[in-house]
Amino acid sequence: MKVYFGLEEFKKRNKIVATIGTFDGVHLGHKKLLKNLIEQSKKCDGENLLLTFYPHPRMVLFPDKNEMKLLNSQEEKINLLDKLGIDHLIIHPFTREFSRLNSTEFVREVLVNTVGVHRLVIGYDHHFGRNREGSIQSLSELSNLYQFELDEIEAEVLDDISVSSTKIRNALNEGNIEMANEYLNYKYQINGKVVAGKKLGRTIGFPTANIEVKDQHKLIPCEGVYAVLVQVEGKKYKGMLNIGKRPTVEDTSNTTIEVHIFDFDKTIYEQQISIEFVNRIRNEKKFKDTEELVEQLEIDQNRCLSILR
Repeated sequence: MKVYFGLEEFKKRNKIVATIGTFDGVHLGHKKLLKNLIEQSKKCDGENLLLTFYPHPRMVLFPDKNEMKLLNSQEEKINLLDKLGIDHLIIHPFTREFSRLNSTEFVREVLVNTVGVHRLVIGYDHHFGRNREGSIQSLSELSNLYQFELDEIEAEVLDDISVSSTKIRNALNEGNIEMANEYLNYKYQINGKVVAGKKLGRTIGFPTANIEVKDQHKLIPCEGVYAVLVQVEGKKYKGMLNIGKRPTVEDTSNTTIEVHIFDFDKTIYEQQISIEFVNRIRNEKKFKDTEELVEQLEIDQNRCLSILR
């Protein structure tokens, strides 16, 4: 997959089958659309292209009101799309100036003159252009005017519920990891650097790696204890992870992400590790003393091992 960080880096080609969107999460609904995109490009002996934007448009248009978190970092999204077989990925900077293009200008200047679209594949609820004025109806008219073909893909439905990035974010904010993973069709993950902590865990027999997530927009699931898989130095381990404020051992308002990796005793400070969430097992709580905490951690460990088995 070739990645372009701006429309100006892309050279117009023939028989481009394109799609547009943020594709946050690259979930089941997105995959249905992208499967069609790839199939259509093969049918016409062309190439497929995905045009997306960074930052997320809502972050630019509503900077003071927006606390939106994203399912994927830019690097994660690139990796997910690469695995699906996308030929060309354009990540165009989204600015207020760019947002002022109306729907006709967007189709003419971006899709036709810059990309050279031969066929456009879009989701059932797609809107585009200034104030989201463009719709499937206007796209149909513009496709006739500028002579490109148009495909509309219906929503992916799972258990009679349409899959969306918003529903996945809500599930993660509620700690419903199983639902989020089902909609994503992969295990939700965070990536971060292991940083030095206060080493309190090792004093009670449960040493932890403290994880610093660099991307400030990355969605961190709600506080609690989770069964997880941890990738370190190319190898995957089982573990249990706590997101919260460690009320039993430390009085702090800062939320930390700490993972205890089972059967692991290496020093990994400053290393990048990846966490895959499998299930949430309980809320974070304050115990009367460290002895009661250790008893609960032993119960948590057994439950996590049972889940991960």
